[in-house]
Amino acid sequence: MNVPSPMRTAAAAILAAFALMLTGCFVTPGKFTSELALDRNGSFSFSYEGEIFFLGLSKLAQMDAANKEFEAGACFDDEFEPRECTASEIEEQRAEWDAQAEERAARAQKEAQQMAQLMGGIDPTDPEAAEELRTLLLRHRGWSRVEHKGDGVFDVSYSVSGQLTHDMMFPVIEGFSPANLFVEVILRDDNVVRVNAPAFAAQGEANPMSSLMGGMAGLAAMGGSKGKTGDLPNLPTMDGTFTIVTNGQILANNTDEGPARGVGPSRLVWKVDQRSPAAPTALINLGN
Repeated sequence: MNVPSPMRTAAAAILAAFALMLTGCFVTPGKFTSELALDRNGSFSFSYEGEIFFLGLSKLAQMDAANKEFEAGACFDDEFEPRECTASEIEEQRAEWDAQAEERAARAQKEAQQMAQLMGGIDPTDPEAAEELRTLLLRHRGWSRVEHKGDGVFDVSYSVSGQLTHDMMFPVIEGFSPANLFVEVILRDDNVVRVNAPAFAAQGEANPMSSLMGGMAGLAAMGGSKGKTGDLPNLPTMDGTFTIVTNGQILANNTDEGPARGVGPSRLVWKVDQRSPAAPTALINLGN
């Protein structure tokens, strides 16, 4: 008997997970520093310096379509012990692989179309897609630096300030699906503000990158960083700091040590990495 190779099976599982992420236009932080300042007078400032990873522009997004090389599956004897495949078994597998070529191409095209719809019409398979996205971001207020580092990773500088008269969210990109928010500031009655940073956590539905990274690590362990399934993408590691600075009354927060006080406003600091169990959150009263 023969079965698909472990590498191919693992890659298929990861690609299936990626297909589900397409519905959310998956965007995640890399290495970064971010700060939110909230003042009792109603003013605010927010900044994000560092990496942003767009999964749709990474090698992982094109992994299935690029995997055009045939790879023989594993063969076993009647006792389920591994053995070398016979020439006829290999040819049978090759015939099945060739027969699925049209299906693979159609699936890749469908996924590219889905991603383009979620990315404001940007086709992720277009060689100019990264530059097109860079131009789009720089057209938005607050984005002063956007540099593509390769494989869907952008180095950015974003800052915005003003009066907090409405909810604030980051990132918000014209034409993109409103998902995978890094930070959201929600105004409540009586000058109370809720701050959530759903993407700054390695666990949970807000950031499924942790499970994806685990799957990629397992795939790399089976076949190395390079194999017949093609080069595995070098996914960025989330590693950063999120800080809230405020002279308001901190009603609740989930930092490890609570607000740091000294001369001037209080500071809430979260260290964000692959071990962060919960997304940063705080409730602050800006009233007098």
